[in-house]
Order: sequence, then structure tokens, then C-alpha cells
Amino acid sequence: MGNFIKLNTENIASEHICCAISDKKCADSYQAKKDWLKKEFNNGYVFRRLDERAKVFIEYGPAENAWIPITAPHYLNVNCFWVSGKYKKNGYGKALLQSAIEDAKEQGKNGLVTVVGTKKFYFMSDTKWLLRQGFEEVEKISSGFSLLALGLNEKSENPKFNASVISGECPDKEGIVVYYSNRCPFAEFHAKESLAETAEKRNLPLKVIKLKTMEEAQNAPSPATIFSLFLDGKFMTTDLSVCMDSRFDKVIEKLKK
Repeated sequence: MGNFIKLNTENIASEHICCAISDKKCADSYQAKKDWLKKEFNNGYVFRRLDERAKVFIEYGPAENAWIPITAPHYLNVNCFWVSGKYKKNGYGKALLQSAIEDAKEQGKNGLVTVVGTKKFYFMSDTKWLLRQGFEEVEKISSGFSLLALGLNEKSENPKFNASVISGECPDKEGIVVYYSNRCPFAEFHAKESLAETAEKRNLPLKVIKLKTMEEAQNAPSPATIFSLFLDGKFMTTDLSVCMDSRFDKVIEKLKK
């Protein structure tokens, strides 16, 4: 098994962050993710990846500082956690998860928590795999999200979603509304560029809301603060491909069934 490296403020300029490595159209978004990471490292955030040009990595940090609308005191919140392609089924996922568990134990945390989909959602970890590793579902909401926790302290209270996500709706009830953040190097380009063209072509009102602070993210109407699209007020998808003209109708029609 290869070596893992931990990104920090000193090496992030010269190291890649796994996604959108060579995607020229997302170059600005890629740098925005690096800038976001630099700030979050000061809040205890961890980005650990395989020392290869690959998508094999885990991101996590104190849940109190998470850009996610959850309440989980003294937990570590796991954000992106991905093992792709030929690296699957080689023990990398378990090794990365174990590194987060060890960090939680060393810091005296109550456990790990993460947001997943009750069905497959883009930019979210494999729910079934996490359940096999000892995570348990502690809350589920109507929009299709679940909150999983791996407890390390039997006396601790279960994490929970914040009130802002319970309804599965956003305040704006007309047209397309998107919430996104710089947690992903793909999000900004597609939310601002691809979707603008797609909405205009269909004469659909469009509102794009960038979550610029931790507080805004913790009060967002969706747990998927990388990217969430609402249509006429209702949550629809975390799939960034919906922004593209060639995919929008197909994705939306499938979701409406």
C-alpha cells in the first residue's frame, strides 16, 4: 500500500487536491478550493490523500466548524471521502477511515459523523459501505439525506440535523435555486457558468447562492453544501451535471418520477 500525505498550509501550493487536477475550465474553482482549505486548516481541518495522482482521499474536521447544517458536539465531521478507479478494493478506504478514527480517539472526540444519501447522491460517501464499517443511522430527513455516526463514547448524544434542512425546501419558491460553496473544485464553474446558460435557454428564473461563511453553511436548507439544486422551492439533486444543457431535462424528469 502506498504512502499517505497530509496537506497543510506549507505544502498545499505544490500538492494536488485530487479532483479537477487538469480541468482547465475549473482552474479558478480549483484554486478557490485550495484557498478554502488553507483557511480551514486553521480550524482543525484535515485533508489526507494517497501520494499518487489519484482520487484517494479523506477530508474531515471538528463538527463544530463544519460547513454542514448539523449539530454534533465533540465529533469529527467527515466531508469528502473517495477511493476511485483501480485503487478500489485495495484497503485504502479502510486505512483512510482508520486514520480519522485514530485522530478522533487522540482528540477525545465522541466519534465520527457524516451526511450521506438514503439513495446514491453525488459527492457523498457510500452509505452501505460506511454502515458495514460500524456507522449507524441516527437521523433521516424527507429530502433523502441521512446522518450517520460512528460512536466512540456511549454517553454522548447523537448528532442531529439543524432545523434549516428539515422541510427539504428553500425560501425561494420560483424557478431554479442553487446553493454551493468552495468545498469542491467543480462547483463554482458549473453553478455560475453552465447553469446560467441552461436556465436562460429554458426561460427559468435562476438564483445562485454562494455559501461564503461557516455560519451560512450551517444554516443552509440542504445538508449538501457542495452543491444543491432546488426547483420551485423543493430540493432536487446534488448532481452537478444537472447544470449542463445536455443533462438538465434528463436529470429533472428522472427525479420527478
